[in-house]
Amino acid sequence: MELSKKLILLLSIVYIFFCTRVDSRAHYHKKKPPANPSIALPPAPAPAPLTKLGVHSVMSFGAVGDGVSDDTEAFKSAWDSACEEEEPAVIVAPRGYSFKIRSIIFAGPCRNGLVLQVDGTIMAPDGPGEWPQHYSLRQWLVFYRANGLALQGGGLIDGKGHKWWNLPCKPHRGKNHTTMPGPCDSPVAFRFFMSSNIKVHGIRVRNSPQFHFRFDNCRNVTVDSVSIRSPALSPNTDGIHVENSVDVNLRNSVISSGDDCVSIGAGSSNIHIRNITCGPSHGISIGSLGKQSSRACVRNITVKDCVIKHSDNGLRIKTWQGGSGSVSSVSFVNVLMEAVRNPIIINQYYCLVGVGGGACRNQTSAVFVSDVAYEGIKGSYDSRSPAVHFGCSDAVPCTNITLAEVELLPAQGEIIADPFCWNVYGVSRTLTIPPVACLLRGVPRSTMDIESSGCY
Repeated sequence: MELSKKLILLLSIVYIFFCTRVDSRAHYHKKKPPANPSIALPPAPAPAPLTKLGVHSVMSFGAVGDGVSDDTEAFKSAWDSACEEEEPAVIVAPRGYSFKIRSIIFAGPCRNGLVLQVDGTIMAPDGPGEWPQHYSLRQWLVFYRANGLALQGGGLIDGKGHKWWNLPCKPHRGKNHTTMPGPCDSPVAFRFFMSSNIKVHGIRVRNSPQFHFRFDNCRNVTVDSVSIRSPALSPNTDGIHVENSVDVNLRNSVISSGDDCVSIGAGSSNIHIRNITCGPSHGISIGSLGKQSSRACVRNITVKDCVIKHSDNGLRIKTWQGGSGSVSSVSFVNVLMEAVRNPIIINQYYCLVGVGGGACRNQTSAVFVSDVAYEGIKGSYDSRSPAVHFGCSDAVPCTNITLAEVELLPAQGEIIADPFCWNVYGVSRTLTIPPVACLLRGVPRSTMDIESSGCY
């Protein structure tokens, strides 16, 4: 009897314990969510369909991508479709395909930002003979009012420039670099016109018929990690040209071409160039400015942490006689030269002999150049020209030119040529190699009355 009571008691305890565990688990699963919904982790969203991501492959719009068929209309249709999207959209030129495109204008403004993802190859028609009639000969891929565009990808843009470079009008075709009669217009590969908030990243561009990139009337532009390559003797193939544009950043890129790596034209300000490897080329240039008595205003330019190698020029400011306006607030900092013919040059007598007939005529008006600093410019130069050349206007001298930590030695160990100075006012803040003892001191009285300097 005593054993039975103990067995009943033990079974009762086991039953109560089991029921309690079941009830507590039920209570746990019925527990309410936290009172503050911001603390609760949201569920992971399901991957959105491609249509909702706004991906527009040019293949879906009829592109063939065999390098022979004309894919212009497919690209235009993909652009127009993406441009109408309410949300940001992506246009894709996929890897493994070669797309042949005629001259085309991608026009905005679009409803939202666009990404043009180029992973394949885009090719131009093969020279003037294949260029369609009644199409512009001055431009190939144009982006007009393309605000908020990102051009990116690891693809290749091939301008097929070789036949354009050999037109009879090109400088190397005539005797003593003079031009010969005949048509001369050649297309720019990329032209961005009246666009803002532009980003170009990772693209490779080669063999443009003329400039590789041109930014006209643009604002807030970033070009990063691009590769630009054309032969050293290809005429007028500037890497990046900026004109009438504000707040432009060019960085982390490699450029070799037959003309300037970067050229800065009239109406440009707040242009910042950093970590560019340049050459062979004609260097990094401000100008040419003031052609045909025009007015040119350029200010707040910085070139920093760059390498210029095997180039005709290094850091250059060039203006035509007869122009007006000003170049001011320019800084060249930490630039390495490797066998550059004119590492530091200001030339206010820029002129192409034979252009306009005969020799260049002396004129009194000039673009006023002031507040230019060279700091940490080091390396080697081709001693056929002086390492430093300041050729300023007789009537409008260059002022406030400063040098510091400039060390330039002949590439082949020849005798160091003396720097050249003409009507230039400034100072060397440290000992320079070679010594620049030809700078004039002070501020010339004549500059007080230069009306052309009042650009801003």
